[in-house]
This record gives sequence, C-alpha cells and structure tokens, in this order.
Amino acid sequence: MEANIAVNSDNKETWSGGGVKPFGASYGKMMMWFFILSDALTFSGFLAAYGLTRFKFIDSWPIADEVFTHVPFFHGNYPMYYVAFMTFILIVSSVTMVLAVDAGHKMQQKKVALYMFVTIVFGLIFVGSQAWEWKTFIKGSYGAVKTTDNHILQFVKDGEQIALADFVQGDRTDGRVQHSRKNGLWFTNEATISQYSVAQVQEAFKNDPSLQVRSEKIDLATKKKIILSREESLKQMAKVKLVVEGANLRDNEYGNPIFADFFFFITGFHGFHVFSGIVINIIIFFNVVLGTYEKRGHYEMVEKVGLYWHFVDLVWVFVFTFFYLV
Repeated sequence: MEANIAVNSDNKETWSGGGVKPFGASYGKMMMWFFILSDALTFSGFLAAYGLTRFKFIDSWPIADEVFTHVPFFHGNYPMYYVAFMTFILIVSSVTMVLAVDAGHKMQQKKVALYMFVTIVFGLIFVGSQAWEWKTFIKGSYGAVKTTDNHILQFVKDGEQIALADFVQGDRTDGRVQHSRKNGLWFTNEATISQYSVAQVQEAFKNDPSLQVRSEKIDLATKKKIILSREESLKQMAKVKLVVEGANLRDNEYGNPIFADFFFFITGFHGFHVFSGIVINIIIFFNVVLGTYEKRGHYEMVEKVGLYWHFVDLVWVFVFTFFYLV
C-alpha cells in the first residue's frame, strides 16, 4: 500500500489563482458564497420560527389581506397590491444586475455603469417603500382594544371593519402622554398606546347599537374573523383595559402581538441587507465610472456584488411567499 506523505510547500499561490482553485472559483467569489450560505441559515431560522409560531396560533393569526391594504397617495382597500409592486421592483433589479454582470464579462464599461445605476435606483425604491410600509404598519388604520384576558377586539358596522375615529367623539389627546426622550412609544406604559381613553371608546360603543366587535379568532372554514353578537360585544367591551392604535413590539391592533414582532425582525433584517447592498452597489458603480475595473482587466467585483444582490432578492421571494401570501 502506498503511503500518503504530507509535503511542506512554500508555494504561496495555492489560493491566489496561480495554483489550485476550489470549484474553479477565485478567493473573493468563494468567500462570498461562504457568506451567502451562512446568511441563508440565519434567514432559514427566522422563517422556520415564523412558520412554527404561525401554525401554533393559526386560529388567531392576523390575515395579511386585511393588514397590508395601503397604497401611497391612494385611499381605499388594496390588499397586497403595494407589496406585490415592491416584489416586482426587486425582481426587476435582479435582471438589471444580471445585465451589468454580462456587460462586465464583455468589458463594456458604459453598459455596466448604466445597469448598475438602474439597479441602485430600483433598490432605493424598494427600501423607501419598505420604510413607508413600516410607518403605515406602526401608525395603524382602524384601531382596536385589548381586554383584561389579552384579546384584541376590532370594531365592525354592517359587517365591515371601521376605525375608532368613525364613532368615537371628543378630544383625541385625552389618552396620549406626550413623548419625550425618556418616554417613547416603545417604553411608555399601556395608557399611552392610543390617543383615545378606554372610557371614551366604551361610552361611544355603548351609545351606538349598530356597532359590534370581532375577535382575533378566525373561523378556519371561512378564513374570516368571528364577529360577536351585540350582547356578547358589550360583555367583552366591559373588560377592555387598553386602546391600541397601530403596532409596536408589545401590542398591535391587528391581533396576535407576535405577528408584529416577526414583521419587524424579518422585514427589518431583510431591509438592512438591501440597504447594505445599495451602499456596496454605489461604491462599485463609482469604481466602474472611474475605470478601476477596466484597468484591472476584469469586472469580478461586479459579479461578486451581483451574487449578494441576487441572494437578497431570492430571500425576499421566500419572505413574500410565507409572510404575505400563505
């Protein structure tokens, strides 16, 4: 049997390109793939945790079509329209990034710069849209109340959800404590979550016999939230301890509080990746314009940042599917 003997070598080009190349990839590409793999595991953990939690609370999980219904500059109910637009923008940005990489292989500097610029613009549109979505999610649309047994109740009239402002009269500042450096939205006590007081909402509800409430519980057969009778609604309203408008890490008007937690962490973590990708793309773009890669004789940096950008886009496809659509 032939023995294997380790031989000491002073060859310093084993990894630099002059010698052995694992999988035929350069050092930079290999390191990018290592990063993508480790980051994929992180996102997989987020989505797996989300899936398990949603399955556990399947009968009280907020319905995405009722939460994400807003479009900038338009009033009305447009379920998932704007999220679909954001997804389309990000997918198109992947196409422009592919075109930039292809132009780099052909050493076409002007085309690389053009497609990189378009990719950056699409990325900025996506990040800006995500920031707007966060603002809308945090602010809320209708408002709700929370009972002593920690149930979220939303208000309906003629079978349709209505906002607190539609039936509560009086000064909206009664229930709001002025925020300060030591007293922000995320750290205030429960009395400051809404601009309406519990007494205001209870009195207004009692005086309007056409109002009912619906709980966060969902009829799994119809996929709709259960509307309580007027009598049962009055009983539940008597147990109200908190008026909630919008969402934070502790309470939200949409239902199960963990829903908002996952929304902030998953979309926020992804948004950070997109923002980081935009910053890197801008740096690469200026290097392209300055002719840095023309002098090097290759556009491998464009290809490496392209790998990162495609990964971020692919992750969003999974987030969009599992968080918004399923």
